[in-house]
Amino acid sequence: MGTITARKRKDGTTAHLAQVVIKRGGAILHREARTFDRKQAAAAWLERREKELTAPGGLDQEKGVDPPLSEVIDRYVSESKKEIGRTKAQVLNAIKNYEISQRGCSTIGSADLVEFANHLATKVQPQTVSNYLSHLAAIFAIARPAWGYPLDQTAMKDAFIVAKRLGLTSKSRTRERRPTLAELDLLMQHFGERRQRRPSSVPMQKVIAFAIFSTRRLEEITRVRKSDLDEAGSRILVRDMKNPGEKLGNDVWCDLPVEALHVAQSMPLDRDEIFPYTTDAIGMGFTRACQLLGILDLHFHDLRHDGVSRLFEIGRNVPQVAAVSGHRSWSSLKRYTHLRQTGDKYEGWKWLEVATAKSVSG
Repeated sequence: MGTITARKRKDGTTAHLAQVVIKRGGAILHREARTFDRKQAAAAWLERREKELTAPGGLDQEKGVDPPLSEVIDRYVSESKKEIGRTKAQVLNAIKNYEISQRGCSTIGSADLVEFANHLATKVQPQTVSNYLSHLAAIFAIARPAWGYPLDQTAMKDAFIVAKRLGLTSKSRTRERRPTLAELDLLMQHFGERRQRRPSSVPMQKVIAFAIFSTRRLEEITRVRKSDLDEAGSRILVRDMKNPGEKLGNDVWCDLPVEALHVAQSMPLDRDEIFPYTTDAIGMGFTRACQLLGILDLHFHDLRHDGVSRLFEIGRNVPQVAAVSGHRSWSSLKRYTHLRQTGDKYEGWKWLEVATAKSVSG
């Protein structure tokens, strides 16, 4: 009823595929497989599964649905009431292009997940491998209790441990890139000229200045409405603010430095959104401009890092900075505390006057 087949992996190690097949009258009633690193483990699993399946009612319990992992991913995405971020959605969609996604849930063990991590590690950085496994783990956590799909959450936990010890995964590196004033000069000049040629284009000079002085993320900038702006209190309601546990419905009031307030006030009044543009229009426009201008390794999100750093450099303490940035955990701001007060990098910045000038239309 059961067989064990040895096969070589690309890295030279041996995998042992244990298969259970139950036939009746020549017809296959049940098929199940699991991959192991050790033959002894494969034999032990095979013996256990044969006993479970041949026990009274054992086979009937196994007649539940055993879809491929790709279908479980689709169901997770479609039924999740929590908003799935763009990065997570992209990762889950990418996983569907790998062989493991075509495997039935019951056939996926820790060795298969480690092999998947090994394959990823040949293409991407350990931080990215960690992200892939983390997003996949969310599906393993609910598949069996929510839908009865035989995905083994223990196998995922074991795979995480192995991948970490093998160096396949790691935490994301802290990014320290900040734009220089010279780089900002190039960008502001570029976007000013583009705005003159195409008045309907995104006013990137204003967006860049707002991102720096408000310390807001790109998606938060595009969601801010005029009704969210408390001009008298110099603060703004940031809707669905990103945090590790929740996003949707996580609305937070954040202090708004005067420079950012003046940029927001300069925007036209013909639409409810202060910056009525898509994240793609802003993000791709910024990336293309950097490529065109020869500015290397600068991301739009680096503007937020620059804004937070500036607040420390002009003498703000951790609670004051957190009130602007929206960090719930002050420990997240510890990496900035090594900065010494060096004055305001943007004191007398010529582009602030341009960014705060009144716009007639968006």
